[in-house]
Amino acid sequence: MPRQSMNIGSAADPLLALELAAQGFVRPAPDAIDWLPTPALDSDWKSFADSWNRLGLDRYMADGGRYRRRRHAAVAITPDAIARKPHQPHFQSRDYNQLNGDVQRWFEPMEDAIADSPMMQRLLRGATLCFEGAGESAMAAHWHVELHQFRIETTAQNLGRPTPEGMHRDGVDWVLVMLIDRLNANEGVTEIQIAGRPEIDRFTLAAPGDAVLLDDHRVLHGVTPIRPIDPDMPAHRDVFVATWKAEGSG
Repeated sequence: MPRQSMNIGSAADPLLALELAAQGFVRPAPDAIDWLPTPALDSDWKSFADSWNRLGLDRYMADGGRYRRRRHAAVAITPDAIARKPHQPHFQSRDYNQLNGDVQRWFEPMEDAIADSPMMQRLLRGATLCFEGAGESAMAAHWHVELHQFRIETTAQNLGRPTPEGMHRDGVDWVLVMLIDRLNANEGVTEIQIAGRPEIDRFTLAAPGDAVLLDDHRVLHGVTPIRPIDPDMPAHRDVFVATWKAEGSG
């Protein structure tokens, strides 16, 4: 049963939504969007980010890798509330994930304190309104939203692959990616390709709280492998990913 419901009435940032609609992706300027956290100033950030130290190993990697840790949750978002759904598997068809597709992947559930935290609720509320402002979706849309905590680990002997499936779509409507932390990690460059354009946009989510919002119908995205800066020290890249799919859209 859902554990929490929260009113989500709020004003969207119209310029952010317009930019997203115009080009298919947008990188909010640091500290410019009130629903994105400012880690240096937000008292809730430390406990939120520390939860990435408690992720379980992803045992579904078809490449045999043991470099990814994660937790997962699903929520329903309506104009009035955000509610946690019963724990469920994450599923993608091979049309969108040729490496790990067509498998029901049961990851450890996201901790209640993180899924229900004010920071998470603010993130989901703000991103939902931005996506609705950028698309043709009515404000009355019901959204199925999946929340993913990822840690990609790397050593001198083993690459860490944030997107082992390569450049891809997620098979949803909208995607939010937010960096939580980079520890002793080099590279990890985000690559974006808009449908119908040969060029690839490249940038690095470098500081905690850096984020990108994507129109999954128009954008292919991927991240290059990470390597340790100091080969003798632990290295990882932590991100939060959330995906929005309109309920009943298949």
